[in-house]
Amino acid sequence: MVRSERTTARFYGSPVALYDSVSDLALEIDSCELERLELVVSPEFTRVTTLVHLHGAGEEGVGEDVTYTAEDHPPPDDLPLEGSFTLDSYSRLLDGLTLFTQPPQMEAWHDYRRWAFESAALDLALRQAGHSLADAVGREPRPVTFVTSRRLVDPPSADQITRWLDLYQSLRFKLDPTSNWTDELVAELAATGAIDSVDLKGQYEGTAVDQPPDPALYRRVLDALPEAWIEDPNVNDETRPILEPHAERVTWDAPIHSVADIEAVPWPPRCINIKPSRFGSVRRLFEAYDYCAERGIGPYGGGQWELGPGRGQIQYLASLFHPDTPNDVAPGGYNAREPQPGLPESPLEPALALTGFRWSG
Repeated sequence: MVRSERTTARFYGSPVALYDSVSDLALEIDSCELERLELVVSPEFTRVTTLVHLHGAGEEGVGEDVTYTAEDHPPPDDLPLEGSFTLDSYSRLLDGLTLFTQPPQMEAWHDYRRWAFESAALDLALRQAGHSLADAVGREPRPVTFVTSRRLVDPPSADQITRWLDLYQSLRFKLDPTSNWTDELVAELAATGAIDSVDLKGQYEGTAVDQPPDPALYRRVLDALPEAWIEDPNVNDETRPILEPHAERVTWDAPIHSVADIEAVPWPPRCINIKPSRFGSVRRLFEAYDYCAERGIGPYGGGQWELGPGRGQIQYLASLFHPDTPNDVAPGGYNAREPQPGLPESPLEPALALTGFRWSG
């Protein structure tokens, strides 16, 4: 189902670990600016993100803070970021800084915000050096296969999928099953042949998308979609016997913030969701790429409702490290409830800026 490659980089002619290819990049920061973005998704939810603009040596680096709770935006505007660094020493500076004015609602938000400042610094350091990320890690970008992630609105129906397929016949989906899915609905979805993965949301607590472990739902979905990846089940005494025969297609997202988290999952994964914002730092993200490559694990990318350049950055990473896996990095137009004509189709052609960590499409 997936293809994995070694991620050992080649920088200035010498083979090195992936993070080593960027860690010593010189970085000059003169100032930091914050920019708020908003999108009204529904009467109940307005998506808010914050862009981090780092300026130095006549260049700008950008990153996007994808913290979900609007009241936790923006980051502090008085962080002591100015100075001369390497990318690694800047990252170590962030270790000692408090990036929230008050404790965030969820612990994961620390990593989400950290990634905004790390990705902005990576972009800026590369632009100051006159390199692209592809140059630095010695990899050729390739077209990015993507799926679109959807939760069926009540009442759930396969029509919500087939309407999209009427416009985009080759579109693939990642769906969030819920306990009101019936046998008939699952059979109709399976008949489309377009479901690459299902996200059981069993690793979420205290969110709007929580899905308590439901053995009947798990059995229904696993049996009807035998080729789909099964993401984030809740493994307990009732669900383990259902999941165990399908262990080779179980994958994980919400718990994965480091290599140690990958090693801690119940079954060795063949495929794993690596969201940069969950890892927080460039070091931890690149260590995970190396780990997956060494063990033949196929990483795939995932989005966080980015409103700005953060979406392009995860597409950039997918083009370098996992272009052929079921990447949940579809262009933003696929977030619309109703099908929109004229959207880019999978696979996405690489659209890398000449320098920095930017997707120019």
